[in-house]
Amino acid sequence: MVSHELDDGVRIAQLLASDLVGHEDGLADVTVTDADPDVEPTPNGARAYRVRAADRPLAVVFVHPERARIVFEAGPEATLDAARDAGLRVRPKATEPPRTVVFVENGAEVKRVLRVVEAAVSA
Repeated sequence: MVSHELDDGVRIAQLLASDLVGHEDGLADVTVTDADPDVEPTPNGARAYRVRAADRPLAVVFVHPERARIVFEAGPEATLDAARDAGLRVRPKATEPPRTVVFVENGAEVKRVLRVVEAAVSA
């Protein structure tokens, strides 16, 4: 049986970007900026694009060979809680200012990430 699970970091990031700009409800003001169309995944993660809402920075998306990583700048506590509630792999980043890191392991998790972005917008 062939696995149809999407686990390529670049494709996951592309799918997320498409969902972010195509989603209306709580994400109508969200934009994808500074996108690198030629980004190549690296083991440490290469920056693919930034996510903003009404000119306010929300997150930066990085691509790895097998996943995408989102570093949320806005609402670290709200995004941490939303990611946990969505069943995503997440960890707080003890920096100043604090950040939340969410790992998107496959394409099926992209829809759940939208709830985390909504939490960042509302924070």
